[in-house]
Formats: sequence, C-alpha cells, structure tokens
Amino acid sequence: MQKLPGTGPASPLRPLPNLIFASRWLQLPLYLGLIAAQAVYVVHFVIELLHLVEAAAGSQGALQQLISSIGYKATVPITSLNETIIMLVVLALIDVVMISNLLIMVIVGGYETFVSRMNLEGHPDQPEWLSHVNASVLKVKLATAIIGISSIHLLKTFINADNYSEKVLIAQTVIHITFLLSAMAIAYTDKLMSPPRHHNTEVL
Repeated sequence: MQKLPGTGPASPLRPLPNLIFASRWLQLPLYLGLIAAQAVYVVHFVIELLHLVEAAAGSQGALQQLISSIGYKATVPITSLNETIIMLVVLALIDVVMISNLLIMVIVGGYETFVSRMNLEGHPDQPEWLSHVNASVLKVKLATAIIGISSIHLLKTFINADNYSEKVLIAQTVIHITFLLSAMAIAYTDKLMSPPRHHNTEVL
C-alpha cells in the first residue's frame, strides 16, 4: 500500500532550513508593535469622544479642541456645535474604527498566515474570514479596507471643502480612484491565479 504524503511523522529539518524557517518569529515584534499602535488609536478615540460629549454639554475648550483636530475653519467664530462639526468628528471616529479593523486583519491574519497557527477552530469568537485566509485573500481584504478608509477621508474633505484648494480635492479624488483600481486589479489577479473550481455533475 502506497504511503500518502504528509500522513507520516514529520522528519526533522536540517540546521540551515530550520534556522530559515524559525526566522519567521522575527515578525512577532512587528505584530506586537501593531498591537501597541492599536492601543494608541483606542486612547485617541476615547479622547475625541470625550471632547465631543463635553462640547455638546457646552464646553468651549472641548469645542476648540475638536475644531483644531478636524482642521475646520469658518468665517465667523464658532461658539457651539453645528451639524458640520459633528459630522466631521463622527467621520473621524469611524476612520479610527476602520483603521483599527485594518490593524486586526493585519495582526491576526498575518500572524496566522506567516508566523504560526492560532488553533482557533471551534472557538466561538473565531472570525469568519480567518477560516479561509491566505496571503491572496489577505491582500484583497486589506485593499478593500484601504478603499473604505480612503472613502471616509474623501468624504471628510468634501464636507470641509471650503478649507481645501481645488488642487487638493482633485488629488485626493485621483488617489481614491487609484486605490479602487488597484484593489480591482489585485482581486482580478487573485481570481486568475486561483485554481478552477470543479462542480460535481450528476447524470440523470
């Protein structure tokens, strides 16, 4: 009986291949650094949210902090929240959330793909996308997330268009379209490189 590949015990690697394979753990500090960066984003999110709540309660200091952080300028002094400021602040908070989602995909997906298995099969909190993640799927998901972040930035720019030159507006639009085309190219390339699916047909 012929022995199927991969069914027997794994043979030990030679020293050099073992060293090269173990070098994947050098990526671990990078992922830990991204976790620290995500913690900074959480702190930034909480601070901006507190400023929004305080400004809604009438705090002029918190209002000026918000106006400064979103880069909003007006021809008349602003003494209270208006719809535009609230919308820009909320979009900034959404932007933080989307970047945090992007970080999670890079940290979890990258570690699972390039460093070591997490053995999350059967865990109730296992992300749905992690069950079939690989380098190609991760690239497509990252490209899609970047398009979402770029869309939020572009929307913020259009809402606050009076404070940007026409050159900046055109440049941001072109950059967003470039991201979109790049994501489509990545997805199409991944589709071409994926093996064709065989459908079982039954003869009646």
